[in-house]
Amino acid sequence: MGQWWSGLSGRRRGLLAVVALAVVAAVAALVAALVPGGDPPRRAGIGPVLLVPGYGGSRDSLSTLASRIRATGRAATVLTLPGDGTGDLRAQVRVLDRAARDALDAGAPSVDVIGYSAGGVVARLWVATEDGANAVRRVVTLGSPLHGTRIASAGGVLAPDACPLACQQLSTGSALLAGVAGDPGVPWLSLWTENDRTVVPPESARLPGAVNVPLQDVCADAVVAHSQLPADPLVTGLVLRALGHGELTAPGPADCAALRAGS
Repeated sequence: MGQWWSGLSGRRRGLLAVVALAVVAAVAALVAALVPGGDPPRRAGIGPVLLVPGYGGSRDSLSTLASRIRATGRAATVLTLPGDGTGDLRAQVRVLDRAARDALDAGAPSVDVIGYSAGGVVARLWVATEDGANAVRRVVTLGSPLHGTRIASAGGVLAPDACPLACQQLSTGSALLAGVAGDPGVPWLSLWTENDRTVVPPESARLPGAVNVPLQDVCADAVVAHSQLPADPLVTGLVLRALGHGELTAPGPADCAALRAGS
């Protein structure tokens, strides 16, 4: 073997080395796809959009955005959360998981998920604890307290009787949020406004591995309160772009007018 190898020209040795590396890479990719514990498969193809309401579960807050998505030809459903939307976030995760499974069972290639406020936390928990990573194509969150909000923390201390379970779970540093603080591993756009007085600090929406976009980085003159996020023209333009075929990228000031007008 040694004599055979040493008898080859340098050019042929290089060619054989390249071929060997290609074979190793192909085998490694096959093993990763077949062996349990490998990276989950990424769903291709565009399917329906599932919208998850915020704390309190009001579907009205997302009705305008859902209508705009339907106007593009996409199916869009605003989920109905159990109870009054202030109970265990894990129960809300199960509602999202069931809606996604129903869509896939009906033949959808994937789902896109939009989470408003606490609904974004539900999406984060779903991706981390259920089969969300295998079902979702991309996630968009709007003003979501992914690391908690001081208002919930204060409510749990000052008025514990007025802070239901979801409120407690949304407190800064809660065990539930601490368990899903890392990179979600799926394409994710997180939008928030610096004018937010509900999610404090607003940067709680920032998520490692996501495309993180404060609205004021796109339109410096944007004045958008937390409650205005789902129907704001800039947010709508950003969401519609994110739900398209193109890669998720962070827009800049040059995109401001087009995004507002295109919504």
